[in-house]
Order: sequence, then C-alpha cells, then structure tokens
Amino acid sequence: MTRAGWMFGAGVVVAGVVVAIPVHAQTFAAGQTAFAIRCAGCHGTAGKGGEIGPNITDTDADTLIPRPLADIITHGNRDAGMPAFALSRTELASLVTYITALRAPAAAHPPAGNVLAGERFYFGAGGCTACHMIRGSGGTTGPDLSNIGRERRLERISQALLHPGAAPRRGYRGVSVTLRDGGTLRGLVKNESNFDLQLQDLNGTMHYLSRSDIAQEHYDSASLMPAVAQDSGTVRDLTAFLSRLTSDGAPPQMWTPPTAPAPRTFAAGDWPTYNGDWSGNRYSTLREIDTANVRGLAAAWMFPVSNARHLEGTPVVVDGTMFVTTANEAYALDAQTGRPIWHYTRPLTRGVVGDAAGAINRGVAVLGDRVFMVTDHAHLISLSRLTGKLQWDVAMADYRNHYGATGAPLIAGNLVVSGTSGGDEGDRGFVAAYNPSTGARVWRFWTLPARGEPLAATWKGRALEHGCGSAWLTGTYDSAAKVLYWPTGNPCPDYNGDERLGDNLYSSSVLALDPETGALRWYYQFTPHNLHDWDATETLALVDADFHGEPRKLLLQANRNGFFYVLDRTDGKLLLAKQYVHHQTWSSGVGPDGRPVVLHESDPTEQGTRACPSIEGASNWMSTSFNPATHLYYVMTLEACSIYTKSSAWWERGRSFYGGSANPVPGELRQKVLRAIDPQTGNIVWEVPQIGDGSSWGGVLSTAGGLVFYADDAGAFAAANAVTGAPLWHFHTNELWKASPMTYSVRGKQYVAIEAGSEILSFALQMP
Repeated sequence: MTRAGWMFGAGVVVAGVVVAIPVHAQTFAAGQTAFAIRCAGCHGTAGKGGEIGPNITDTDADTLIPRPLADIITHGNRDAGMPAFALSRTELASLVTYITALRAPAAAHPPAGNVLAGERFYFGAGGCTACHMIRGSGGTTGPDLSNIGRERRLERISQALLHPGAAPRRGYRGVSVTLRDGGTLRGLVKNESNFDLQLQDLNGTMHYLSRSDIAQEHYDSASLMPAVAQDSGTVRDLTAFLSRLTSDGAPPQMWTPPTAPAPRTFAAGDWPTYNGDWSGNRYSTLREIDTANVRGLAAAWMFPVSNARHLEGTPVVVDGTMFVTTANEAYALDAQTGRPIWHYTRPLTRGVVGDAAGAINRGVAVLGDRVFMVTDHAHLISLSRLTGKLQWDVAMADYRNHYGATGAPLIAGNLVVSGTSGGDEGDRGFVAAYNPSTGARVWRFWTLPARGEPLAATWKGRALEHGCGSAWLTGTYDSAAKVLYWPTGNPCPDYNGDERLGDNLYSSSVLALDPETGALRWYYQFTPHNLHDWDATETLALVDADFHGEPRKLLLQANRNGFFYVLDRTDGKLLLAKQYVHHQTWSSGVGPDGRPVVLHESDPTEQGTRACPSIEGASNWMSTSFNPATHLYYVMTLEACSIYTKSSAWWERGRSFYGGSANPVPGELRQKVLRAIDPQTGNIVWEVPQIGDGSSWGGVLSTAGGLVFYADDAGAFAAANAVTGAPLWHFHTNELWKASPMTYSVRGKQYVAIEAGSEILSFALQMP
C-alpha cells in the first residue's frame, strides 16, 4: 500500500511480516544511485561494510556516526580516513535520505504484535533473563538488550532470534579452556590474539590469559543462544517487544530494578579511583619497581585512542581491567596487554561552551558492576562494567545554560558524586550526589548562594547570577570519618570584581560536606574576592600524621594562588600557609585569621598589571602526591607571571565571562619545577627545574619503591629518587603532557601508566 508520491523504499522482512520505512520514491532512488557511485566502493553495496570502509547500517555504539551525516559527507572524517565529498545540495539530500533509511533502527518503525505477550515470554518461558540484561537486571552471557530498539535494525533482531548460530556476535563466542595448571574455564571470548586470550566466564568474571597459560582450547562453532523454536506468533510478539526497548524509554512492566551495587574492598594492586585510593594522595604501596631497578623499566604496551586530541585523564584499574576515557567515550582494556574488551561512544554535543567544548574527560568511577562517567553536556551516565552498555543517563544540568562536565566522578559510600565544568562561562556551580542504581539525584549543594540568601551579601553587585564557582575537579572522600571534601572554582567575571564586591563565597574554597545529605560541615576560602582566576580546584590530599608533635587529620593543597596550605580537616582550621613559588606578588602572606594579606598593586587594571603567579597558577589541576615514608609532598610548579587586564565586558550567551584577559609577560621566561615540600614547615626540601617552555600540564605519583614519577616539561616521562630528587629514569614521548601518572599490578607484576597525547602508555620491568 502506498500513498501518492511515496514508496516503501527500505522494507525489511521480520518474522514473515514486511515492515517498511516510507521515503520519497525519487529521493530514495537518487540516493541509492549516489551511494552506489560514491560510497559502495568502501562501505559495500548495501552499506554493510567493504574492504576499506566499515558497516554503516548497524546502529550500535561502536558504529555511531560522530557527526550529522550531511556534515561528515561534506567534510569527511579525517580520523577514520574518509575523504570529503563536494556534492550538490540535491545529491547530498538524497544521499542522506538513503543512508538514514539503511540505518533506521527497529525503534524507528516497530512492528505490530502483542508487546505484552512478547514481554511475558521474555521474562518467563523464553528464559531470556538468564543470559541477557535490561537496565542492569539479568544475566551477562548474552548481549545487553537495554537499547536494542535503537541499536539494531529489525532484520538483525529477527535473524538473531531465528538463526542465532549463523554468526556469533563478537565478544560472545563460546570457548572451553584447559589451563596448564590443570584448571578449566568455560566462557566467552571478549578478545584474543596469537599471544593472549581475554575470556569472561559464565559467572561474569574476566580472565586475562597469556597463551602460555593455556594447554588446550576448544571454540564453539555456533552461538550459545538457541533459536527461538516457537510459533510465528510468539516470534512476532517477542520481536515487537524487543524493538521497543530503548535506554531512555519506560522500563518493561515485568522489569525488576537491580539491587544497589555494594562498595567493595579493592585489591592492593588496583587503582580504583581517579586519585588512586580514597585519600587523594597519589601514593602507592607497590614496590616491585624501586630505586635499584627502575632503569630496567620499558614500555609494556600502548593503546591509541583514535578520536582523542590530548588525553587528560587517569586510568582506573579494578580486577585487572583498565578503564580509560576521552570526551563521551570509554574503553575497558586488559591491563596486562592493553587489548580492548569494550568501547562505549556517543557523538560530541554541539553548542557546548568552555572547557567541555575542548573534548576533555578525566576518567571514571567504579562501584560494583557499574562504571560511571560524565559527558561533555553535563550528563552523568552508568555503564555495565562487563559490557560497557548504557544503564542510565541523567542530566546534571542544562548544557544550554553553559554547563558542561569534564571531571571523573567519585564514589562516596553508596553514592556517585560529581560537579560540572563551566568555571569561566557564567554558570552556577554545584556538587551533587546520585543513586548508583537509578541515577536519581539524592542531594545537590550549590557553591554560590541564590539572590536573597544570607551569603548573597558576599556578592555585592549584579554578578551573582553568573558567578561561576564550578566544582569541576574530582574531590576526595574520607571513608573512615565519612566526610566528602570538594574544591571549588573561581568567581566570574574572572578579572573584574567591580560588580561582585565581597568575598564571593563559596568560590575558590574547599567544602567539607556530609556525603549522605550534602550538608556543609565547614569551608575554607583560599582566595577571597579572587581577581586572577586562581581557582581552588587543585588536588586535595588527606593525610593522617603528627603535625608539630600532635596527631592530626590533615588536608594538604598546593593552591593555584602560590601558597601551600595545611588544614585540620576535622574543622577546617588553618595550620600552615606558606609561599611555594618564587614569583608571587599579590599577597604578603596569610594572617592568623586565615585570610591572605592582599597587595592591591597586583589587581587587574584597564591598562594591564603584571602579577604573579601567572594565569595558569603556581600549580593547577595536575595531580600532587604525599609519601608517608618520606613525609614529603610532591608538586609540579610553574614559575611565571602574567599581564592581567580588566574590562567591562558582560556575560553573553555562548561566550566565556572573563571580564578581561591575562597574557604572558613579554620577554619573561616560564619554568616548570618539580618540588618536594615538607608539610611541617612548608619548606622546599629539593627541586628539579625543568627545561622547556612551561606549557605542560603533567602531574606526579610517588611509590613505596622510593620513586617519584613525573611528566617532564620537555615531553619525557621520568622518575626521580623520592628522598633526594636525583634523576633515575626517563622515556621520551615528545608529547605535551595533560595527564598524571598512576601505577597498578596484575598477577603480581607492577605497571606504571600515563596518558600521552592520544595514547595510553604502560611500563613494566624488562624480564632478566
């Protein structure tokens, strides 16, 4: 049946029923011709993949087109080697119409059938839940079906139900393995090569095997899934049910929410959070690599992240699986070899402003069987730890109001906590906690007051509505005391305080929050009425140690403003504040009341004022480390100044809200210096000046092996003696650093890893 001027141009047969996508006949035919001429040579005659180009008909996560079709056809996809095509408007429109029809998922045109009957079969007689998962509930030996309506065409769903053994899906091929130690494993091949095998057993545990571990293996010739041997009506109803499953639609009526993931005790060799353990110290007790043998360190493997510009994250390792991210993408890797297990991706968001528009993402949080990350447009998402499938997706804020997100979430008890980016774009900062099972927000703490609230008195003028204070860097969690510590960003406009007279609370501060309710316990503001963009979003390290002979629970931070701080983290009392860079002009010190003594000669002016530190700060978000063995705190510092200028420019949608500018001082050199600070005195114990132009953003790591690993300003990954600072090892990457190192162990072997450019690099000791 057709309507005048239309035809069923993309019909498919599903369980004996023709289902069609209506498209304009002439447009469809013209697009089919254009595809045959322009595209089929690479992507195959039906778009299902050719010798050069991938299958573009499937709509699962691994084949998402990263930009609108018209844009990618016109401008190409340089990362994937696709050329640009100069087409007429008519030909382009017809080609887009045809490819869209080829790719149309089942949810776009679900077939008729008794959906409820199909659901009853799925959850009942069909036994599908034993192998398949929907929104975190179900088995793990089959593909996750939470979003199958958007990930598969009806043709593919039908084929999988009726003929599952024809082509076992990648990652779900059965294998039986006999190990050389006499053990046996039965499971699914997630990846393999001539040298290794990544296997998920039938209980959902990952096993990362070398071929030398394996005595014998037997691969299944067919899929583990049996054909749906039912009458055509049952198949029709099941297809109708599956085609309507989407991750953002209503859950099935018979679906049972999964139990909340439980916190776990991590193994000694894991690196379970962005900063390692909960303390934020970036210190590891691993000691296989030490001062005596570090010269034997060599690259063990590398993994390229093809869509990345400059990676800024820190890998997380749990149970031998490494999780790494770039903007809107996450990978699970075999931490021994770098071999990929799964990949989650979604297109970048158009219209995002600020740091998030730079395609930045700093990593994940892991809780139970879930992996959490933020997206560029300020969403928090939950992925299956085994499959990478999306389990839920919640908007933390509306990106159209200048919100974004770049930081790694943090697990605090049974909650997932995150802030948002937008620290220079005029948003209103907050920290929020979410239920890990559902994504429901449990609490939100605003870092700035609303007009009319008591704290609004610290914002005299009209800037409060666009005051910033974004909590964009990952905080730290005291799991014993159950206190969450989170740093906050600078106020806006950055360089002009005329319309925000006062301290501008809680900008440029550290917040101590109740992790269950979000209630404020105390705060400390490092830079009241900040005029130089020196936010407080630097790593917060939690240390239990004697301070001046008295046992204390300490919080350490090398602040961007040039002062090193030691606070009592039980009440926020300032114990020590000392300048840790030579170039610092804005303050003569910090008084007994905890407030800086400001030298207003360094305030920005319309003509421009030289002030120190520079806009980048004495340090910044690059990670620091405290070593309990040496009692030293390690930080990469920058000796530099800037010319700060203020202006009357006001907030505009789509633009940053600086209220001025900051530029290098002509003729002045900039220098990165690795420093070791004694927290008892604030004195610099040793330092390693860097050769370079002072533009790198790499952090540090210290270990029980007596080492400090750091990202050298000239592009080398290096190690120094943690006691003396003496150089011991280096590896040239020739990259501009924007990440910090970490370490982990698998099967008793220690690795040190760092993100360099668009690569993940992992190092280990060479075999003797």
